[in-house]
Amino acid sequence: MRIGIVSPYSLTVPGGVQGQVLGLARALRERDQQVRVLGPCDGPPPDAGVTPLGNSLPTAANGSMAPIAPDPSAQLRTIRAIRDEDFDILHLHEPLVPGPTMTSLVLRPTPIVGTFHAAGGSTAYDRLGAGVRWLGRRIDRSVAVSEAAREMAQRAVGGDFDVLFNGVEIARYAGAQPHKADGPTIFFVARHEPRKGLEVLLDAMVRLPASVRLWVAGDGPETERLQRKVAGDPRIEWLGRLTEADKVARLRGADVFCAPSLRGESFGVVLLEAMAAEVAVVASDLDGYATVARRGADARLVTPGDVDALAVALDEVLFQPETAQGLIESGRQRAREFSMGSLADRYLAIYREMTPAR
Repeated sequence: MRIGIVSPYSLTVPGGVQGQVLGLARALRERDQQVRVLGPCDGPPPDAGVTPLGNSLPTAANGSMAPIAPDPSAQLRTIRAIRDEDFDILHLHEPLVPGPTMTSLVLRPTPIVGTFHAAGGSTAYDRLGAGVRWLGRRIDRSVAVSEAAREMAQRAVGGDFDVLFNGVEIARYAGAQPHKADGPTIFFVARHEPRKGLEVLLDAMVRLPASVRLWVAGDGPETERLQRKVAGDPRIEWLGRLTEADKVARLRGADVFCAPSLRGESFGVVLLEAMAAEVAVVASDLDGYATVARRGADARLVTPGDVDALAVALDEVLFQPETAQGLIESGRQRAREFSMGSLADRYLAIYREMTPAR
């Protein structure tokens, strides 16, 4: 089967959707499928099976900056690639984002699966009501990665949705060489913007013992301000953007992975990655995260924005070995329930249902 997977977001910029697109493609190839990934790329493609569609244009969306490619040149490349490849099926991730996925919907040369990732509301969906609903009707099979994502997409486009949770490539995380940590270490990786809660974590660090270290990966509009705020604190190491391999090594080397997000998380794939890497997780008690991490079993979940509660949870996990080990063991088992291989099997079954004649 010739499968085309389309991402609206730059595949060379770290992100949850991009990781799912590339991981799913790898898992499908392991099942002897012919898979091509189409998407913007700001630099060399990250995989041999990627067709780059041009550079992205960072655009404000859902309280973040999305690296999309709505320009005409990217759409022409999309049309050319789809026609040249003669796919049996197209799988669009975030199909209603302006750019290659939306263009693929308008073109609609073959059956289409659309996977919706976002949750928490969308101004664009609200403003483009009729147009969004028309495009939504061009999707043959709609999938959401969580109940929160399903609710948001269903409000916008209507219709029925399957819920298929995101996947994690277990072997890529469990078998990686860890980056050696110097003392009890917390790892944070996300875009530095208000909704990701980095400032809450930095405030919690003040309440933790002097021996605790913090690795901060990523960057964003708040980076410089937050660096000034904690200037002079030698416990905090600012890593900037990491390669996927470096991110995995830091996960493997840390004692705790912390995700203190305040809102807007439809699914905690980064929590799954941490569990697969066998590191204890402390995160905000958001519905999207609780979908992945069962409260009190796979992660310590605390009230979003509560600095004191976050500090207490981090202290307990860092300095109570039995607590940390319990989270790690439960998290390891939980991650296996969300393996990328299982997700690929589910999608492959959907593709085959939709393309019996071909």
